[in-house]
Amino acid sequence: MACRRDRVRDAVSTSPELSTHELIEEIVAAFPFPDPRESDDRGLLGYGGDLAPERLVAAYAQGVFPWYDEDPILWFSPNPRMILRPSKIHVGRSLAKRLRARPYRVSMDTAFREVISACRDTPRPDQDGTWITEEMVEAYCTLHELGFAHSVEAWDNPEGAGERLVGGLYGISLGSAFFGESMFAHAPDASKIAFATFVKQLEAWEFAFVDCQVTTEHLERFGAEEWSRDEFLTTLAESLVASTRRGSWSFD
Repeated sequence: MACRRDRVRDAVSTSPELSTHELIEEIVAAFPFPDPRESDDRGLLGYGGDLAPERLVAAYAQGVFPWYDEDPILWFSPNPRMILRPSKIHVGRSLAKRLRARPYRVSMDTAFREVISACRDTPRPDQDGTWITEEMVEAYCTLHELGFAHSVEAWDNPEGAGERLVGGLYGISLGSAFFGESMFAHAPDASKIAFATFVKQLEAWEFAFVDCQVTTEHLERFGAEEWSRDEFLTTLAESLVASTRRGSWSFD
């Protein structure tokens, strides 16, 4: 097991592309999680471990993600799962009008640390504090440096004073699956415009789905749907056969 984990760590750190399903299988075999179907009613599957990049890649490949605010690390696989098919995104009339007006410049992978830090620091209604710990910030920044984690940024230019980051989101990409983690907005519709623009790019790249994790009215308005755990895990396995689009992203 130790030798296999060493090989996987080398592959995650140095391989330019996860081009084969076999390599993901090796990562999963080296860092196995319990069967997600063993999660409790809250979706909690287990606790402990670390946020090493190879363990995080293995977790997402098995339909699991970390969600905690203090040690130990908690690993979740909720049922049902909130999923958005890129081809089924719904953009309301008001947001469509805003998109046509292009109030913000939208980019990818130009300010990852700033985006995840803003997601951590932005107050949210009915939420005391944040689950994005400093340990998580550093872990996902490492995944970004390795080409697995990506950010989307919305930029404003108030009164010609220079661009200002006003919204965005970040997540993980494996195969043809994107696992959304968090988003923020410091200006009207900034995160919505970033998200809608991004999902249309994922559709052009033939991504299978965006994993939104848990149900919210905000995501339902975009067309996300609740999937059973079995449906999610089956589709996830199919999506991992595709090559991972690794490295820095930009819009076509």
